[in-house]
Amino acid sequence: MASATKLSNHEIQSGLDRLSLWTIEDGKLHKEYRFGSFVEAFGWMSSAALVAEAMGHHPEWFNVYNKVVVDLTTHDVGGISNLDFELAAKMDELAG
Repeated sequence: MASATKLSNHEIQSGLDRLSLWTIEDGKLHKEYRFGSFVEAFGWMSSAALVAEAMGHHPEWFNVYNKVVVDLTTHDVGGISNLDFELAAKMDELAG
């Protein structure tokens, strides 16, 4: 697993500028994905889970039917880290 580094507010804003539709909510990176069906949402979650496990960095997420709500933070550093942005970018890539 890559080393986690807590990011400054400036670094977080810079990271947000490179992501699509991610925001900060309750001190965490936050995004809501919508898919065509429950099966598509669950399939995406399964793919994202494999990436997260390989990174050793796991999301907080919630699924209802075709919607998946994701929050990312790094508990070990007490805030948002480089790993959160790396996982967010990979999740976006998987979502197409």
